[in-house]
Amino acid sequence: MSAPSSARHYLKGDEAAFEFGCGTGATALKLAPSVARIVATDISSEMIAIAREKSESERCANATFEVATPDAAEWPDGAFDVALGFNVLHLVEAREAALKGIHRLLKPDGLFISKTPCLEEMNPLVRIAVSAMQLVGKAPYVAFLSEEALEREIAAAGFEIIERARHASRGRDARPFLVARKL
Repeated sequence: MSAPSSARHYLKGDEAAFEFGCGTGATALKLAPSVARIVATDISSEMIAIAREKSESERCANATFEVATPDAAEWPDGAFDVALGFNVLHLVEAREAALKGIHRLLKPDGLFISKTPCLEEMNPLVRIAVSAMQLVGKAPYVAFLSEEALEREIAAAGFEIIERARHASRGRDARPFLVARKL
């Protein structure tokens, strides 16, 4: 099952959702019919421009796209019921700040739903390839997280993990799907 399909199980239709690291907006647009509104963000203005074009062409009225990060977002505390972060936490160097920002943006008992590649648990060739690409400037920052370390970081930011599932395309491609509730 894909992360958007798994996430949809937790959506009731009346939520305000926030997605960070949305890229070109594909997931936000898939989930938009399942929420009252979704604000999707990315650090790349180019990605946000593409997402806005997609949203307009699909006539998606309840999705907006902004350049922002969870830790620097200017929305008020408790502005969202649900936060989503798919295939992005391993790319965030300031994960502690991002997780605290997500916590701040969520209402009490709000949900944080994520899926994160945990490269520490993947095929060692992946780690070697990423490191080699970084040496020649062809790859961004990438954290080599384990699922256990990721869960500890999420818990330290004030969340209780209420669901754990494994999403993998094959073999040791560890991508834990986690649902955490704001404490």
